[in-house]
Amino acid sequence: MTEPAVRTAPTFELTAAERAEIRDLLDAAFEGDFADEDWEHALGGVHALIRDADGLLIAHGSVVQRRVLHADRSYRAGYVEGVAVRAGHRRGGLGHRIMAALEHVIDSAHDFGALSASDAGAALYAARGWRIWPGRLTALGPDGPLPLPEEEGSTYVRPAAGHPLPGPEADRRAVRGRTASTAVTCIDPISRLR
Repeated sequence: MTEPAVRTAPTFELTAAERAEIRDLLDAAFEGDFADEDWEHALGGVHALIRDADGLLIAHGSVVQRRVLHADRSYRAGYVEGVAVRAGHRRGGLGHRIMAALEHVIDSAHDFGALSASDAGAALYAARGWRIWPGRLTALGPDGPLPLPEEEGSTYVRPAAGHPLPGPEADRRAVRGRTASTAVTCIDPISRLR
């Protein structure tokens, strides 16, 4: 039996029906805990999609560029969003195939990758060589940095091919930017790798 193909496409190439399918998959996979803000964060980059033989969308992930400032340098981070596999299709390698496609995008267009992992997804990312960022996280809003302790310990990073990962020893501050309508996140490295 042939494995279903992984299709990659930028958000602008997805039809309204495809975007609705992706949102439905994410809502089901995250059991209703996928907010409109999470959906917005998953748009504007490159999507990886897998469909079964009947055309049903069974796996998805996207990578969206975020601007990161670390040690007084600006980086292009490929931020992974909306990784999900439909119930009944899990534990068959689809998550790995989605991540391989997204990592290819990161390796080709970004300085490093970053993502915030759910408890259920953490093992997948660790198995693929992603490491926990060793620092505190804060969102940079209109009034300055706001701590995000709930994100600490679940934000993973991975160097892009041929690029070193920014190290916590280089500086004590990194900033990850979202689109203009969303927050910017500051990553203040400390002793552990996040």
